[in-house]
Amino acid sequence: MQTDIFLYAVLTMGFLGAVFAAGLTIAARVFAVDTDPRVDDIEEVLPGANCGACGEPGCQSFAEGVVAGKVPVNGCPVGSADVAAQIARIMGQTEAATRERQIAHVLCRGNRENAVARSVYDGIPSCAGSQALGGGHKACPYGCLGLGDCVDICPFGAAVMGEDGLPQFDPDKCTGCGKCVEACPRNIVTLAGISKKHHIYCSAKLSAKEIRKVCSVGCIGCQRCVKACPEEAISMDGRLAVMDYEKCKNSGECVEVCPMNTIQSMEQKELVKK
Repeated sequence: MQTDIFLYAVLTMGFLGAVFAAGLTIAARVFAVDTDPRVDDIEEVLPGANCGACGEPGCQSFAEGVVAGKVPVNGCPVGSADVAAQIARIMGQTEAATRERQIAHVLCRGNRENAVARSVYDGIPSCAGSQALGGGHKACPYGCLGLGDCVDICPFGAAVMGEDGLPQFDPDKCTGCGKCVEACPRNIVTLAGISKKHHIYCSAKLSAKEIRKVCSVGCIGCQRCVKACPEEAISMDGRLAVMDYEKCKNSGECVEVCPMNTIQSMEQKELVKK
């Protein structure tokens, strides 16, 4: 009797399984959506980081956007010019507009030695946490908090915390995905083309008197760099000198005249690193 019940149960489950499998097969064929093979081809040449730097949720969505004509073939900031060229060929385009690789920079040099701390932070090791707790532990309201949110979020291992308490970006590893830019609660991380060698490492919109109280390497708004730049690539944003990377031709006059050493060249930093 028990054997008959067991066999009946097995046969019933097998029959139901076959019915459901057939139903799923039919549904898959009825509701199947034809996929353009170019989507798979494009996704195959992409870096596969799924970082969202292109503005799409992931690499597959980016590939679908390119095929649909909604995303440019060179829209992946992580991919190299070669990647853009391969995508262009897949799409039947003769060439892809080149996009210079972007590198992240923290526009602040206020480390443990030259910037004043107004309090000792003993909370969650996070810049966002320090910023949320009374506006941060640095006396300069624009200075890098040095707790590594930009380092932790980097998907390519391009950022590390330096011994001076400031993050450092490896130009050979940085892809310009922009994750660090989004993570910084003080909005002092920016992206610039890898060919741009001179940078104003300060974001503080304070008077010269206020700057000198909180940082020994901050911009004092003297405007010497503005007057020295032959390309007029530097202008004043209130009391702060800012760089227009589109105009900058790496002349270097700004580095030479800055009395606070706020403006530095990548060559100087690489030399010190070596």
